[in-house]
Amino acid sequence: MIDYRIEPDDLHAHQFRVTLTVPRPAAEQALSLPVWIPGSYLVREFARHLSGLQATQGSRAVDLEQIDKTRWVAHCEGRAALRVSYRVYAFDSSVRAAFLDARRGFFNGTSVFLRVEGREAEPHRVELGRLPRGWEVATAMAPDGAAAGGRRARYLSADYDELVDHPFELGGFWRGRFRARGVGHEFVVAGAWPGFDGRRLLDDTQRICETQIAFWHGQGPRARPPFHRYLFALNVAEDGHGGLEHRASTALLSARRNLPRVGAGATADDGYVDLLGLVSHEYFHAWHVKRLMPREFAALDYTRENYTRLLWWFEGATSYYDDLLLLRAGLIDAPRYLRLLAKNVNAVRTTPGRLLQSVADASFDAWTKYYRADENTTNATVSYYAKGALVALALDLTLRADGSSLDAVMRALWRASGGGPIDEVDLLRELQQCSGRSYQRELDRWVHDVHELPLPGLLQAMGVDITDDRAGLAAGLGLRLSEGPLSGVQVKSVLADSAAQRAGLSAGDELLAVDGWRVRKLDEALQWIGAERAFALALVRDQRLLTLEVQPDPRAPIGRTVRLALAASADREVLARRRAWLGR
Repeated sequence: MIDYRIEPDDLHAHQFRVTLTVPRPAAEQALSLPVWIPGSYLVREFARHLSGLQATQGSRAVDLEQIDKTRWVAHCEGRAALRVSYRVYAFDSSVRAAFLDARRGFFNGTSVFLRVEGREAEPHRVELGRLPRGWEVATAMAPDGAAAGGRRARYLSADYDELVDHPFELGGFWRGRFRARGVGHEFVVAGAWPGFDGRRLLDDTQRICETQIAFWHGQGPRARPPFHRYLFALNVAEDGHGGLEHRASTALLSARRNLPRVGAGATADDGYVDLLGLVSHEYFHAWHVKRLMPREFAALDYTRENYTRLLWWFEGATSYYDDLLLLRAGLIDAPRYLRLLAKNVNAVRTTPGRLLQSVADASFDAWTKYYRADENTTNATVSYYAKGALVALALDLTLRADGSSLDAVMRALWRASGGGPIDEVDLLRELQQCSGRSYQRELDRWVHDVHELPLPGLLQAMGVDITDDRAGLAAGLGLRLSEGPLSGVQVKSVLADSAAQRAGLSAGDELLAVDGWRVRKLDEALQWIGAERAFALALVRDQRLLTLEVQPDPRAPIGRTVRLALAASADREVLARRRAWLGR
């Protein structure tokens, strides 16, 4: 068995100490640390945070030779156990790496546990060393002997893949539990402020879980999720948002203000709905990515990029269902769901890159483009999350017109694959099985090409009205801005073929005044200029004061937004389809 001991070494220096014990090592035992974490498609070079590596066999020092950026070879003698000790710098508060300070600890195995090459299939055990007084432990990894959550607890995984698929949350946190379809679920929250309504968070999460289990497995007494326990580990901070899925848990990050508050009333505010959508999204991944997965991910390579063209399906369909399942769970109503849907439609509509990059290519390019956004990203790329969700919407509404639904396709894929790897051929087969016709043309146009999605007609056929509105001044000009009383108005990006680009604005410009009047938010200028006439825009670029002539174009698609609402009247057939989709 491969053994790891991990403990806080220096809280104020943000350092974990890790000791790896390898019984019966090879003479030239290779060790390596992953360069990426599954679910987040970017080479992150976790090994840059390792230091002080030392190796021994009994009392004998072992030469530990580094052979590349993330790989070492221990030159062993005999079969005595190899012990490797090292420190890990942990000060990444995202869900992807490791963090340690005097208040909280957190780690993913990909950031801290060296892989013993050639021994990955063996059982791996983790022992937590002495933790600060008052700290608790939360993880979905199975306990090994000692009580789970204890200050010297041990945990066991079947192999290295399972080892690094169970993050650990450490510290003094709020903890609550519930059961969904007979399976225990735990929710821990680190950093919550007084007045946090934990009971509401548990109740609402339970409704999400039960709705999703029923989605995948039906309502029968044997309908149970494909895991024996589940953990939601939420870290709340002043700002931030994100989640990362694991086989029986998820690590979440949200702004503290998004937590539900005691006495806040029955109607959830936008921040709390955003948090519930994150919970819904990551829980859905327990089926759709962690089990149903791209065939290319069946055997992961931790040393390099793992490419697939199917992230539009696995992240996109999940992004479609996260809010839709909040509606089905009764946590939002249909008008609010349509507002959330319109927000995504508008986000894609104002992304010029949608006309240059297909969502299949966006999936493949995630390693070099999606996680490395810059001022030109929106002009050159499209999000496989956002547009992928709209492709899933278009597939669902088209399937419903054909007498089926995307729900049926998802469940058919689960049954046919046994909850395992799939590819686009499998998806096309189940689309045809469920609808009675081929969907090759739709995937060719919507996924592998850059044709606009036929959403207006599909939504209208479902009894949803679409209203076209004028955007604000900044959006209408094609500007993405950072605005604040201290930072001023900073241009983050300029959209292609926009009025702002034609006027000569660039990312990095600081906007000062419109027609001689100081602005701290650009839309303030609508108080003294019309939405259509030209104006003089004063700005600073590279310490120089410039004045540009800007001519708005209110007819440009980039300056328009859509609103979605339930149609007040529709024929019986349309209402029946809408009711099957939205419940009303």
